[in-house]
Amino acid sequence: MVVVDKPSGLLSVPGKEITHKDSLAVRVQKYYPESLIVHRLDMDTSGLMVMARGPEIHKALSLLFQNRKVKKTYYAWVWGNPEEDSGEVNFPLICDWPNRPRQKVDFELGKPSSTHWKVISRTSNCSLLQLQPITGRSHQLRVHMQAMGHPILGDPFYAHQAALNASSRLLLHATEIELAHPKSSEGCCWVSPLPSEFYRKTKSSIEEEVYFIQCH
Repeated sequence: MVVVDKPSGLLSVPGKEITHKDSLAVRVQKYYPESLIVHRLDMDTSGLMVMARGPEIHKALSLLFQNRKVKKTYYAWVWGNPEEDSGEVNFPLICDWPNRPRQKVDFELGKPSSTHWKVISRTSNCSLLQLQPITGRSHQLRVHMQAMGHPILGDPFYAHQAALNASSRLLLHATEIELAHPKSSEGCCWVSPLPSEFYRKTKSSIEEEVYFIQCH
């Protein structure tokens, strides 16, 4: 496996447009050509991703994700202050086709989606939340926070204007991944510190390097 720390603003895989050919996958494959994508983060989201070194490990890791055997923890600054200190969001999600790639809540046709959340700290107008997605729908955390009435700061798709203007980037970071090693079954856990923007909201830049947290 290769575990990497993706910066905000970088695609997980190459896009169709010529300007979107750079991606985390392309950068990692310069060092490990056999590496394959197992899961993705949104372009605007930063943090940990796991890649498989070869098809055998790719199959094993994919099954772990498919069977929800991977524990993922995110941190996000959101607009406002939730009334409770913790809770669970269970809004079904579906693609908002006329406005792709946006997603939306749909109680008739949406796929079941679940997110646990906990308040870590509060300010007068925003809160730092710990988020743990149980399912892995596209944009799940972003839509669930919006549906709660607390959009993530700097979200270009789902934040209202005040929340969008509160940060120069989406303040969503994949801080921790925990899983059983696909060969040894040994418990593995990787942690990525919160980026500086989570402490002081300055405009971030994308570094050319890929940061390798751990490689097996």
